[in-house]
Amino acid sequence: MKVRLRYFASVREALGVSEEWVDVPEEVRTIGNLRRYLMKRGEPWSDVLEKKNGLRMACQLKMADPDTILTEDCEVAFFPPVTGG
Repeated sequence: MKVRLRYFASVREALGVSEEWVDVPEEVRTIGNLRRYLMKRGEPWSDVLEKKNGLRMACQLKMADPDTILTEDCEVAFFPPVTGG
């Protein structure tokens, strides 16, 4: 399955990429699976995508949780928590 990935703010800066298309294996069916799959790329991916960083995720422009199901050609976005001020 092919998915479009978009990275925003400090996530984009740390990874050095704003977006990409990725072919994921059949067993990668949820956003949580996708996150773990991307972390296997090693540094800086494993550090940036780690759960303790409070990373937020969206699928098809809607906030998503790790159990959100991926679909062919869907767009998944990763971004840091947003704070007000």
